[in-house]
Amino acid sequence: MKALKKLALASVFGLAAAASASAATLDDVKAKGVIDCGVSQGLIGFSNPDSNNNWSGLDVDFCKAVAAAVFGDATKVKYSPLNAKERFTALQSGSIDVLSRNSTWTMSRDTTLGLSFVGVTYYDGQGFLVPTKLGVKSALELNGASVCTQTGTTTELNLADYFKANKMEYKVVAFEKNEEVLKAYQEGRCDVFTTDQSGLYAERLKFTNPAEHMVLPEIISKEPLGPVVRQGDAQWFNIVKWTYYALLNAEELGVTSANVDQMKTSENPEIQRLLSVKVKNPDGTEADNDFGKGIGLGPDWAYNIIKQVGNYGEIFERNVGQSTDLKIARGKNALWNQGGLQYAPPIR
Repeated sequence: MKALKKLALASVFGLAAAASASAATLDDVKAKGVIDCGVSQGLIGFSNPDSNNNWSGLDVDFCKAVAAAVFGDATKVKYSPLNAKERFTALQSGSIDVLSRNSTWTMSRDTTLGLSFVGVTYYDGQGFLVPTKLGVKSALELNGASVCTQTGTTTELNLADYFKANKMEYKVVAFEKNEEVLKAYQEGRCDVFTTDQSGLYAERLKFTNPAEHMVLPEIISKEPLGPVVRQGDAQWFNIVKWTYYALLNAEELGVTSANVDQMKTSENPEIQRLLSVKVKNPDGTEADNDFGKGIGLGPDWAYNIIKQVGNYGEIFERNVGQSTDLKIARGKNALWNQGGLQYAPPIR
């Protein structure tokens, strides 16, 4: 009953937030001179601070990309570390302008909280981490296990669905903060740790002996992770959405942070439109390649994203790819023409 009341209150709050939202987020952001971006409290490869509180990660780079598009300066971001329980409330209340925090896109979140997901920056799925000494090789061997997880996430529901479908019993050991979950798992207060598989690989790196823990092969859910904004401001939604699409289009067209200046002389019409290059039509008139004005930004919006942050492939490789300790393969996060699911509408 309490859970239903909380969901109802969250829905009312979310709808109220959407109703009160105006097309003024861009104006507010410009007035502040910075984008308030909600991130995790520390997830290697996605959003993680170093000892000097300098943030890095795939989700962090997305925040930087939005700042580059809006300000022409990728450094104009204020990072707000949020736990799973408070992340959506922070966005609803206006405390942050965009949430880029490994958050799963679901129907209820997209329709009852007054929020809108702009796309999928990382296709993931829930998995399990176990100590190798447990002797378990498959999630189907977890009958009777105690499972550590974080409250306020989709993992609890996925967990229940999976164990019920496979006629297994389990005990949930849940905590509000991720560090509490990890501490409990490492202290042996549960047999298994479950979250999105990318998170399992990232958190395992924090352990004293990572090799003593293994990620089981099963993926038990679809977890499309992506940025979120408040409903009611179509202009801001489009800015964040087309920031994502610019990153994908740049990779598909071979435009990188290293060659973007050179690409301004390309004869490829798609690259000319991406970079707002002024060219002549066959009849002598000038082609209108300034697509930034349609979302309230300057003509160099995409150029600034690529020059300062890179394309999607660069961001992926730099933060979670084969050159990192995570060594995550592109898999479903490869471009559509390379066997993956990442696909962007054209800029034209």
